[in-house]
Amino acid sequence: MPAKDTHQQKVSKTKKIKVGGAGDTIEKVLKKTGVKKVVEIFVNGKDCGCEKRKEWLNDKLPNRMKVKCFTEKQYQQWQLFKLNRTIQLNEKQTKYVCDLYAEIFMKPVWYPGHNESIKPLILMIDRLDIVYESYN
Repeated sequence: MPAKDTHQQKVSKTKKIKVGGAGDTIEKVLKKTGVKKVVEIFVNGKDCGCEKRKEWLNDKLPNRMKVKCFTEKQYQQWQLFKLNRTIQLNEKQTKYVCDLYAEIFMKPVWYPGHNESIKPLILMIDRLDIVYESYN
């Protein structure tokens, strides 16, 4: 259950959640170095087992992040957001996601520019979903 909306709990209630792991890190390195493309060409579209290995590594060596707990109000607002979100977020929804992410993950606020990739925004939503689902 999310923390109640009190100043003390907003400041002190934190927990650790699993977000990715060693498999995701290795995949990023392989993409940046071009090895992933070479493997994809070599296997010619067949399954090479990379995804299974990534999941196994994530399970065995997870990354854990310290995050603030949702307040009751934040939990309810995210629940509504999940029910009503669409593929294309409007400016107000984007600001909401970025502001909430910054507060929960104790990071500086970042907003995507007009010509920037939305991948960081998608990652924020995925991680906020993980926090939300950790209450179930």
